[in-house]
Amino acid sequence: MKQSTKKFLLLVLGCQMNQADAERIEMILLNLGWKKTDSEREANLIIAVACSVRQSAIDRIYGKARQWQTRRKAGHLQAILTGCVLTKDKKKLGLQFDLIITAKEINQLPEIIESQSVLTTTDYLCLPAHHESTFTAYVPISNGCNNFCSYCAVPYTRGREVSRIAKSIITECQQLVAQGYKEIVLLGQNVNSYQSGRYNFPKLLTALNKIEGEFWVRFLTSHPKDFSLDLINVLAQGKHLTPYLHLALQSGDNDILKKMNRRYTAEHYQKIITQARKKIKNLTVSTDIIVGFPGETKQQFEHTAELMQMIGFDMAYLNRYSSRSGTAASQLKDNVSKLEKKRREERLNKLLKETALANSQKYLGQTELLLVDGYKNGRCFGKTASYKIVAFSGKKSLVGQFVKVKIIDAKSFVLSGKLA
Repeated sequence: MKQSTKKFLLLVLGCQMNQADAERIEMILLNLGWKKTDSEREANLIIAVACSVRQSAIDRIYGKARQWQTRRKAGHLQAILTGCVLTKDKKKLGLQFDLIITAKEINQLPEIIESQSVLTTTDYLCLPAHHESTFTAYVPISNGCNNFCSYCAVPYTRGREVSRIAKSIITECQQLVAQGYKEIVLLGQNVNSYQSGRYNFPKLLTALNKIEGEFWVRFLTSHPKDFSLDLINVLAQGKHLTPYLHLALQSGDNDILKKMNRRYTAEHYQKIITQARKKIKNLTVSTDIIVGFPGETKQQFEHTAELMQMIGFDMAYLNRYSSRSGTAASQLKDNVSKLEKKRREERLNKLLKETALANSQKYLGQTELLLVDGYKNGRCFGKTASYKIVAFSGKKSLVGQFVKVKIIDAKSFVLSGKLA
């Protein structure tokens, strides 16, 4: 294939981990002389990074792949599927793609595409990335999951948990800071069960907190059963470690948590948040909650609503339960109606707006440091260290910079301010 015709397109669905995988795929292809395009018609190679959390994401990839078949069968297009794909979906999608590989196998792309073997590492987590942003970088620290929550497909698509060597993570973060990156986001399906040699997650964060420079460190995602007091104490040190915690609750009812195989109680979750708020100044907390899990009664749902109100989340990502084939929960009868799931979601969303507004109003009159990450029509948008979104009048040149803004108005999920 001529160098001028080597064009690739990435179709990326799902979480930040998939985005991080895509950034590593992009670097591989750029190093092989390929050029990125946003046009499916121009692309000679399309790589889809799939998400299996919801069937709708797989259905979208299947629909897209069907549109590519004329060019593919004519030999004008090679289509590869990677990311999170269940065995059931591989059988269906296998006819639509030339190849299906796991995320761990993306380091083999040079050999697959051009019969070249040019990569110096067999660990895909250590592959260099072509970051989409010039100021925020995703850094994977582990892959896979050992928890087997009954509703989740991840252990069946990414396999068992494997931690990346700590030295490699620390070196990559040092290089990113030297290049001017302002925000580093550590990624893993369960970052706080990270373990590599003498480094657990608190020790890894301690090492990163010692790097010189002006930058923030965030991480996704944490599991309550592995969340330790040591981790809270490390986060309380501040400096580069931000006072923001995303900790999935999923349900406030202990019987439903047991059905979900979450291996903690509502009381344990509440204790973590109480301890964290005592230690970490200006902590904000977000969560994930599933409504309408199989067998969830109205009383069990009320337990979730009550706990949600007591904790007072700043943000919650609410999901109506949908069955995923191959998971343990798919064997349970999905006996909560769509209408009832919608009602429960709306109830929690109303509670969330109330608690988020109360939390946001605490910022009124304060001057906050934020990282500007967007601009539109004379308005800049950014996030504080505590992950509060702030809008203010400013120039596009401020994107990617730290600025100080005085908060003059507060809504549930957005603050307004002016440059200090």
